[in-house]
Amino acid sequence: MPVVTELTYYPVKGCAGVPVDQARLTPAGLAHDRSFMVVSEEGVFRTQRRDPRLILIRPAVTHDGTRLTLEAPDFGSLAVDVDASGPARPVDLFGNAYRGIDQGDTVADWLSSVLGAPSRLVRVPPDHDRVTDGRTPGTSGYADSSAVHILSRATLGLLNEKLAERGEGPLPMNRFRPNIVVDGWPEPHTEDRAHHIALGSAELGYTKLAVRCAVTMVDQETAARSGPEPLRTLAGYRRAAQGGVVFGAKFAVLRPGKVSVGDEVVVGEWGESER
Repeated sequence: MPVVTELTYYPVKGCAGVPVDQARLTPAGLAHDRSFMVVSEEGVFRTQRRDPRLILIRPAVTHDGTRLTLEAPDFGSLAVDVDASGPARPVDLFGNAYRGIDQGDTVADWLSSVLGAPSRLVRVPPDHDRVTDGRTPGTSGYADSSAVHILSRATLGLLNEKLAERGEGPLPMNRFRPNIVVDGWPEPHTEDRAHHIALGSAELGYTKLAVRCAVTMVDQETAARSGPEPLRTLAGYRRAAQGGVVFGAKFAVLRPGKVSVGDEVVVGEWGESER
């Protein structure tokens, strides 16, 4: 029986995730997922692609979202009251124009010191009306695209087998930053074909395959970046027709609800893989 074995949300885009045993699944994904984003002074989002030290920042947000704590090695911790209703400034995410509520100079100075570059922190505004693309339309905060990223243990297992054939060591699940990990699907990449999923009291609709980037080459514990793995190995068997390599799948939230580790994952509609 396929079940949820890991749940992780990422309060600040690009920073460390927060593993939980249960979570509220909102229309924009797991509660507080990517609700904050680090940007340059010009408002352009920062990413591990260019700023791998983001992963050293470990955020924590209170259940009601009113208090955010950030911690990083050698820089201690900083707690701030979240401004959820102040004036919003323009921000840039992959060239798309959105808005974000700036969280002030104190956290901006702290982030700039950790990252070694002028940085500010913004929060998704209440009127954030982003519409995500793919087979099933949806919304999300500052995620790359759709609200929920699912990866199965079988999928990672196959990659690690292929890495072993090259004499490479296995990679942990956190290298791919999924929100939901599923165990119990015997075939790798089953998530590619699951077009409607029920889990807990929530439902998800498939949007598209997850295109992988250089973030997969960043160690999620140390921020060390090396290559060419896993992209080299993935390119050998997971090239997408539209270009790039794909690994895992993205989903929109059809019905919000509560999700817990141990919940059965029920697929109500199957489809063909887009590859």
